[in-house]
Amino acid sequence: MLDRTNFLKKDSRPAQGAGLRIQDIVHFFWRQWKLISGITLVFLLIGTVIISRQASVYTSTTQVLLEPHKDKTGKQDINQSEASLDLATIESQLSIARSSVLLRRVVEKNHLIADPEFAAPLNVQGWSITSLFKTVFSRSGTLDTTPGTPEQLANQLIGTIDNLRSALTVKRDGQGYVIEISINSSDPVKAARLANDVADAFVVDKLDARFEAAKRASGWLTDRSEELRKQLHDSEQAVADFRMKNNLTHTNAAPALTQEQISQLNARLVAARADVADKKTTLDMIEKIKEKGGSISSMPDVVASTAMVELRKQQVDASRREADLLSRYSDRHPAVINVRAELSDIRRGIANELKQIAQNTENAYELALSRRSAVETALQDVTGSASPVGGKTAELKELERTAAVNKSMFEDFLQRARVNEEQSNFDPHDARIITPAIPAISASAPRKSLFMLGTLLFGLMAGVVTAFASEQMNAGFTSSRQLESMLEVPMLASISEMQPKDLQANGRTAPIPFLPIIKPLSRFSESVRALRSGLQMSDVDNPPKVIQLTSTMPGEGKTTLSLTIASSAAQSGQRAILIDADLRHPSASRFFGRDKEPGLVDYLIGTATLESVIKFEESTRYWVLPAGSKTQNAPDLLASERWKALVDLLRTKFDLVIVDTPPTGPVIDPGVVSQSVDKIVFVVRWSSTVRDLVQEAVRQLNHTKKVAGVVFNHVDDNMARKYGKYAYAYYYGSRYYTNYYSEDR
Repeated sequence: MLDRTNFLKKDSRPAQGAGLRIQDIVHFFWRQWKLISGITLVFLLIGTVIISRQASVYTSTTQVLLEPHKDKTGKQDINQSEASLDLATIESQLSIARSSVLLRRVVEKNHLIADPEFAAPLNVQGWSITSLFKTVFSRSGTLDTTPGTPEQLANQLIGTIDNLRSALTVKRDGQGYVIEISINSSDPVKAARLANDVADAFVVDKLDARFEAAKRASGWLTDRSEELRKQLHDSEQAVADFRMKNNLTHTNAAPALTQEQISQLNARLVAARADVADKKTTLDMIEKIKEKGGSISSMPDVVASTAMVELRKQQVDASRREADLLSRYSDRHPAVINVRAELSDIRRGIANELKQIAQNTENAYELALSRRSAVETALQDVTGSASPVGGKTAELKELERTAAVNKSMFEDFLQRARVNEEQSNFDPHDARIITPAIPAISASAPRKSLFMLGTLLFGLMAGVVTAFASEQMNAGFTSSRQLESMLEVPMLASISEMQPKDLQANGRTAPIPFLPIIKPLSRFSESVRALRSGLQMSDVDNPPKVIQLTSTMPGEGKTTLSLTIASSAAQSGQRAILIDADLRHPSASRFFGRDKEPGLVDYLIGTATLESVIKFEESTRYWVLPAGSKTQNAPDLLASERWKALVDLLRTKFDLVIVDTPPTGPVIDPGVVSQSVDKIVFVVRWSSTVRDLVQEAVRQLNHTKKVAGVVFNHVDDNMARKYGKYAYAYYYGSRYYTNYYSEDR
């Protein structure tokens, strides 16, 4: 049917969008709904099979509350500092809950090594054919009934622990101090039991760790106390022996006032030395930490610092606000930048405070040294001036001072041992279960509805992608808009693919070229008349008389269309002639049975006259110039002056000259003929001929601007309407033509 002629090109499609339109999407799904539905159905079937073969998984969760340790004695423990539950501490607790040592208790308690769901194969690691035969058969050749070697059993236990860990999920509940321990299992009761057992093992592990730490500290303090006791005994015995040996007693010592001063100075010296030792220990610890590149933030003095406690609280609060802001905004948000700046200030404050504490410790040590030196100097002055026995008394006082220091250290260690003994009675609330796990009512996986929905969406996507790829693989033209935008020539007409019922006339099947004569009111005849009108309108001032028909490849119907155009012209009363210029495959000549007769070749080489080769066909009512004899130089004959003179002569004798030429793909004959014709009609098989080939062929022929337009041939009406309004003129043919015309009238 008629699509558009050249002079109607601009007005026939107003307001076209250059991009993708809703109508294009609708027509795409209309064309490809079967393929898309089929692929989606296949995915749904596969998804149904997969989901039906998956076992249900149940998840049970228990909640454990973490609490910081509180020193019941009100003093800092020598072996354990106050643990603040910051982010790092909580992450460490999560790692402990996943540790192999903790999970091993659960495996052994529930005999999971024999559980089919969690048990690993006996030879999980180190499997080989040799080890298999050594395990199955003994040296005597009889069956070995032992469960496995110790190494194999150890590997099996490790594999079972790994399987339990893969089913375990440990995470923090929000921003608080609660952690959630979840277990996935095919049995809801088992899942709840294992979750509770993991939580119990976690709580017990913390208690055991504290107990073991207190026990080790107590043992060390006991051993150290025995050493100090022995040192104190030896120093006191040395004082007694020295007095006895040198007959030194309090009666022959210094006067009462001097003795009182000496006692006070001795006490001050003991305190000063103890203070120096304490400051020296702290300073050495700081230096050691600095040498290792560590931080002194975990030292007791630092932890007990009021400023550090406040700064740490501010840091935790700022970190929490930063995490909260990052969950809502990007890292470039002003609020995030402000809180990060605040964190940087807090960290600098902590660093400055740590530096100040270290400096204060060093200053305190130097001050303690000065105090000790001052006390020692004062004591030496007093003892040197008041002692009646001179150096003997000084030596005695040195022994007494040593004994006093040892006594002070011994008493201090005894006190700390008692503190540690009290702390061994640990607080059971370091971690406690606040929500025990219960068997789940419904399965947590697989989520069938969500899985099937995902399968449906994925199937639809795969179907759409496949359909789109299928359309992209269709290299042919399917719409006039596509054709005209790519070739830059108009579409003159679209010829529907003829069905057997369309060729029936008077009970017989008529050849297609005879339809304009036999069935002049048929849609096919109307399409041919529309093509002729489009040709006339292609140049209104000088209507073309010599028309060349060609195509890209053989089999596109250009010869049949040439014969039909001539028949339609003859039916309208025009003097028409058909020239079969396809000298290699003269299909038009064979149609009339004149392929063996002299024709165009014979005339061009001068062996026949024009009157002898032009034949009038009564059946079609137009003249025919057959191809004639075979030739090996068809392009030369068609480029000859005799051919040009023949065309000029026929232009004056006939109203319409139809020149049927070969396809442009195999030969160059159409390009040669195009030099002497008025207009060229390019025939394209709908949705079949490769677009790039058509574009190249039209480009080669249209250098003289003689291509009047393109004709869609063999259009599948049912399929074409699915490409939209401009695929072809089916609106005109299917909706109006049948109602307006009746072939019976």
